[in-house]
Amino acid sequence: MRILFLGDVVGRSGRDALVAKLPDLKRTLRAELVIVNGENASHGFGLAPDMARAFFAAGADVITLGNHAWDRKELLPYIAETPRLIRPLNFPPGTPGAGVTTVELADGRKAVVLNAMGRLFMDALDCPFRLTAQELARYKLGASVSAIIMDFHAEATSEKMAFAHSFDGQVSLVVGTHTHCPTADYQILPGGTAFQSDAGMCGDYDSVIGMQKEGAAIRFWRKMPGERLAPAEGEATLCGLLVVTSDSTGLALAVEPVRIGGRLSQAMPTV
Repeated sequence: MRILFLGDVVGRSGRDALVAKLPDLKRTLRAELVIVNGENASHGFGLAPDMARAFFAAGADVITLGNHAWDRKELLPYIAETPRLIRPLNFPPGTPGAGVTTVELADGRKAVVLNAMGRLFMDALDCPFRLTAQELARYKLGASVSAIIMDFHAEATSEKMAFAHSFDGQVSLVVGTHTHCPTADYQILPGGTAFQSDAGMCGDYDSVIGMQKEGAAIRFWRKMPGERLAPAEGEATLCGLLVVTSDSTGLALAVEPVRIGGRLSQAMPTV
């Protein structure tokens, strides 16, 4: 299976780039499953239903979220009726939506996508390790499902790495989101799981993690809250990765970065 994962979409710049470029990118990479983290799409904070619909229309199969999941309150009824929009599974019981979804491809193959949130320097949620293990017990990679993809929305690279090694060999991909900076550690772990600490963002990199740099910088100078941060509005770079998995085992055969447009060095998978 050819799986394209794109990191946190930030603001209008990221939204416009995703909607404009994803259809051609999906065709070029022959991606069979596309997953997008959309939690910063609305002015950098949350996701609105019309934005989610635009992402789905552009070719996203699943949209994942994170700590800004509920910044747009109108998402609450929408997520309850949209199974392919998922939020971290370790939110408290009774939270709208779900933390996992199953996608069936046209040829009948099934892929499971999970979303969890880390706890180090983040909100005090339930244990993502334990809840992920419980959820994975329901599936058999390479048998009942052809691929399992994990978006781990977390701050600390140590927690992301520990999470990936904990589930190495049980899932096709563990990819980190949240920090908005693409890391260079994309690899296939010893057990066959593809991993990258952070996929990066789909947004303007002439910024402070996607937000206008002047307002963000002044907060560090003065250590005082200022005006609400606003997204940078320059040309966005689409950042993510492409993973190719084995149809027999569901484990990764190749993983390569994706960086298209904007300021960053460009990277287009060759597999």
